Amino acid sequence: MDRMLAARLHVPSRTLRMEEVPRPRPAAGEVLVKVEAAGVCLSDVHLIDGTLTPALLPGDTVTLGHEVAGTVHEAGEGVTRWSPGQRVVLHAGESRDGVTWTRGVDYDGGWAQYALSSADALTALPDTIPFEQGAIIPDAVSTPWGAITGTGAVRPAEAVGVWGAGGLGVHAVQLLRAVGACPVIAVDPSPVARERALAAGADLALDPADPGLSAQVRTATGGAGLAAAFDFAGVPVVREQALSVLAPRGRLVLVGLTDRPLSVIDGTRFSYLQQQILGHYGSDMTVALPQLLRLVQGGRVDFSASVSGVLPLAEAGRAVEMLAKKEGDPVRLILRP
Repeated sequence: MDRMLAARLHVPSRTLRMEEVPRPRPAAGEVLVKVEAAGVCLSDVHLIDGTLTPALLPGDTVTLGHEVAGTVHEAGEGVTRWSPGQRVVLHAGESRDGVTWTRGVDYDGGWAQYALSSADALTALPDTIPFEQGAIIPDAVSTPWGAITGTGAVRPAEAVGVWGAGGLGVHAVQLLRAVGACPVIAVDPSPVARERALAAGADLALDPADPGLSAQVRTATGGAGLAAAFDFAGVPVVREQALSVLAPRGRLVLVGLTDRPLSVIDGTRFSYLQQQILGHYGSDMTVALPQLLRLVQGGRVDFSASVSGVLPLAEAGRAVEMLAKKEGDPVRLILRP
């Protein structure tokens, strides 16, 4: 079979089409992977609705999908590490001439029957981890992991808050508990999301509209406030609320993407308390993926509950619609070719 099915986004018109396209062939240093599972992320929805635009894409059309797991189908010239049949997770991006290109955004991703990858942008997937769970670790799990262990530098027993308990935030709750943060406080307007956060290990789940939120955070932290707050919602009012309950020298980590301005309501207080605002994007896959796969293998974390549904690749448009409308409050939907 020299052709394959792929979900292609025509960027100028923001049109997602299922197309029969030539199956790619791996060049020197590349690997062709038979896709077994591909995650549907909110950033895919934003690419389709026009909120996000590829910065580096050479043409006007791209195969979506940056959360991908599968088996090696064919290795290109000079590739000795990978051989047909090996189970792998594809990294959500790769470095080209010192610039990070994002899979499924700046170059073709995994909403297809086959996907190309640089040989050094793959990590072996243990046999004990299902493809569906392996696929979502790049981005849905690795991004919060990088935010927690890298950018936010959370230490054991630190009080932390997570705003937005969706596809990334609910994993942040799990991971914060795994690294020993205490207490872990989730904030989300959805009762379903708050229940999900509690099930994932949050000590407290609050509604951002609750006028008593600040008092509850103070009580839970012994009056100190949060050492670190993570914004997974990308909403200006969330950032202002998180800043208001930060401890002295506390840091606000911005993970959710938005093009809206960021406001510090009381700049004098912010400076006096020596607080910090830190931007975060993605993670170092060569570090994060092996760490997270070890944690899953060792039973420290379990992401089986994060797979909210599996749909055929041909129903990619339906999966996008379900995520956009939050039908059934999915954490992650998976496409299976």
